[in-house]
Amino acid sequence: MRGRPRLNPSRESKRQEITRREALTATAAAAGIVALSPLWAYAFQRPGPQVKIFDVAKFGATGDGTTLDSAAFQRAIDEAAAYNGKAQVLVRGGHKYLVGTIELKGGIDFHLADDAELLVSTRREDYLGGLPGSQSGGTMSAALGGVIVATGAQGLTITGTGTLQGRAKEFMTGYDDAGGIWVPGPFRPKMFVLTGCKDLEVRDITFAEAPNWGLHMLGCDRVLVDNIKVRNLLDVPNCDGIDPDHSRNVEIRNCNLVCGDDGVVIKCSRQPIDYGECANIHIHDCIIETQDAGLKIGTETTSDIHDIRFERCQIKTSSRGLCIQLRDEGNIYNIDYRDITFTSRFYSDPWWGRGEAISFTALPRNAASKPGTLDAEPRARAERDGACGELGADLRQRAEPDSRCDAGAGGGDSGADDAVQRRAVRQPADDGDPGNRAARYAWLLDRTRRQRDTARLQGRLGA
Repeated sequence: MRGRPRLNPSRESKRQEITRREALTATAAAAGIVALSPLWAYAFQRPGPQVKIFDVAKFGATGDGTTLDSAAFQRAIDEAAAYNGKAQVLVRGGHKYLVGTIELKGGIDFHLADDAELLVSTRREDYLGGLPGSQSGGTMSAALGGVIVATGAQGLTITGTGTLQGRAKEFMTGYDDAGGIWVPGPFRPKMFVLTGCKDLEVRDITFAEAPNWGLHMLGCDRVLVDNIKVRNLLDVPNCDGIDPDHSRNVEIRNCNLVCGDDGVVIKCSRQPIDYGECANIHIHDCIIETQDAGLKIGTETTSDIHDIRFERCQIKTSSRGLCIQLRDEGNIYNIDYRDITFTSRFYSDPWWGRGEAISFTALPRNAASKPGTLDAEPRARAERDGACGELGADLRQRAEPDSRCDAGAGGGDSGADDAVQRRAVRQPADDGDPGNRAARYAWLLDRTRRQRDTARLQGRLGA
């Protein structure tokens, strides 16, 4: 009977073995493909759109430090903004560029590469704003002038390891030896005035020797400020580090700030346009050296300021460590301090602080004004194990052992240091009662200081 031919048993066994091996190999290969499928897909996907470079040198920038390059920069910026795609305005290193006002636009990366340095012009006519008759302008840049400005820009990034050099001393009229402070001249531009910008990023850059405010963000939303360095002069007034003004959803992190005036100051300045409140701001992991307040809210408080967290910051020097100054009609609430270490000391009379490590006050700006309120609910907190400062409103606080204050430890005049230490003696006990706790912090002002401040306030208000 003719049937299926029989295979040799040894060959049949070998065939079955090969089949099993092939099956195992195929299974492993299939598993590998599945495991590597994201990488496989990434390797063979179409490349994203390329970033087009707009080199300021190709638009006429000389980079010799003496020729004004603002116009060349502006040509590069305008063409980059008009490009239908990702665009970078490149400022190459190895050069110094003299500039007045530069107006950035949305959707571009303004990149200071390597050691590129922008030198600010000292000529008033090189700036937009700051000219006679411009005081009614819609932003602070119109009143004071700004070096790097932007209005209504969305998706703007400012990056790179280069430096904006402010030449602060050249805007001063002289030095007050007794006060240890430079005397400002009639015109001093701000370093940055970024107004009404959204999805803004400022990363890795340095600015130095600012003659006025540093990074001023007015009415901005969705902002990241990361790893910037500020190297201002400690004896120049008004050279704030970072100023979020009427801004929301802001993160400031990993910054190293040296400045004569406030390190980070959140405010709502009075403007002819309503830019809204300040809210949802997180400042963390920063190092600050200043002769004024390290971390501050105010004095400008024309709109509400709320949901602010200061966290894991080191204030190496200050005349006020943590400071809230409520002077206008806005309300302040939900303020959170965590893991803050700071040193405060008295410097000299022209400087605003008197060595208060913590200073919270609510006072009318003038006879016609009435300040808002610091929230009475237990939501605004100063977390620390030491208390050295003043409390000028009904603010509940909670003390935690994870923050430290060192009042008067900055060296200098021993008499001033002793005065700071005297404010911290004979404090009412903190027995958990909110009223007693407020009294305890209020006592941190010595009697002479309280009487002097009261007399000064009454004289100003005509009381």
